[in-house]
Order: sequence, then C-alpha cells, then structure tokens
Amino acid sequence: MALFGTIINGVLIILGSLLGLFFTKIPERFKETIMNGVGISVILIGLQMGFKTENVVIVLLSLLSGAIIGEWARLEEKLEGLGGWLQSKFAAPGSESTIAQGFITASLIFVIGALSVIGALDSGLRNDHEILITKGIIDGFVSLVLTTTLGFGVVLSVVPVVLYQGTIALSATLITEWIPQALLDTFITEMTATGGLMIVAIGLNLLNITKIRVANLLPGLLTVGLIVYLASLF
Repeated sequence: MALFGTIINGVLIILGSLLGLFFTKIPERFKETIMNGVGISVILIGLQMGFKTENVVIVLLSLLSGAIIGEWARLEEKLEGLGGWLQSKFAAPGSESTIAQGFITASLIFVIGALSVIGALDSGLRNDHEILITKGIIDGFVSLVLTTTLGFGVVLSVVPVVLYQGTIALSATLITEWIPQALLDTFITEMTATGGLMIVAIGLNLLNITKIRVANLLPGLLTVGLIVYLASLF
C-alpha cells in the first residue's frame, strides 16, 4: 500500500497535536518560555536546512519570485481569514487566534525537507515505509510541543502533509521516469534550503523579533522547481 507511510505520519501528527491540546492551559509565563524555546529550535532547524543549498542564487530567485506571487495573491491575508473563521467555529470567544500561525508553522516544518520526498518515493516505489514512519514519530513529538503554544491550528497541518506526501507516493513511478535523478536531487536540495529560510523567518516571528509574512513566500516552494529546471539547461 503506497500510502501506508503517509497515513501513519498523519495519524502521529494528529495524536501529538491532541496530546498537546491538554497542555494549552498552562500558565502564561510557562507558555512564553516554551514559545521562546520553540522559536529558537525552529530557527536551528531552518538554518540546518538552509545551509544545505549548493546554489544560493536559486534560493534567492525562488524567494523573490515566491514573494511577488504571494503578495499579488495576498496569501497571508487569506490564511488569516481562514484562521479567523476557524477561530469562530472552534475556539472560545475573545481568545487570541493563533490558528493560522500554528497551521503555517507546522505545515512548513512537516512538509519541507528531504525526508518527505525521499520517504514518499520509497513508499511509492519499493513499498518501504520506514523513512515516513520515522519522520512521523519525529513529527508527532514536534506537533505536541507546537500545540502547547500555538493551539488547534497545528493539527490542521496534517492536510497538506497527507496531500503532499501522498501525491508523491502515488506518482513515484512517473516522477522517476520523467525526471532525471540528478535534477531531482538538486530540486530536493534547493527546495529544502528555500523552505529552511522560511522556517527561520517563522522562528523569528515566534520570538516576536520580526513580523515576516511567511505565507506570502510559500509560492517559492513551487517556483524553485522551475528555476532548478531552467538552471539545468545552461
């Protein structure tokens, strides 16, 4: 079953998030310190991913093109609007909404990276789910910690995780047939680095150092593929 690893990954994210919801009512001073710890850790994760780049120009062009598309489409505003709607449905009246922030933060951390792509390819091609199950265990613990401070929005990240990894797993044969391995490896590397810088931005936002509209950079994760392909032609 090609989707087994993806399903396990999604289930573990949900379980971690549900456990995290039990700890959301801890005192504010604990939440503040935990959030600082999460923010610093998220920055470290992003830096580790960002340093994997082999071509900074590709990363820069991906972020710039993504920013132009994201600002034009006003993705941040639309996600905040969705978060506000979900807040009205699921959260207590008058409470601060962190649903959009939780969703974006968790989605980027869980979706971006070599484990997502390689694990999904292994599931689709060899029916080997070990990488995605390992990733699921890690994601489960991370979702627990994120949910304690960012709340319900974290559990919603299971949707893009399942869609993204599931699509790769189901189309694994076509991907390996149509995309040369060298080009695929370059794409994974530069997408990981591009996403890593977005994760750094999220960490800075969590620490209240900046207010970067990270959602408006997300199209860069798509344009990086086109830029890698164009770069391979020269």
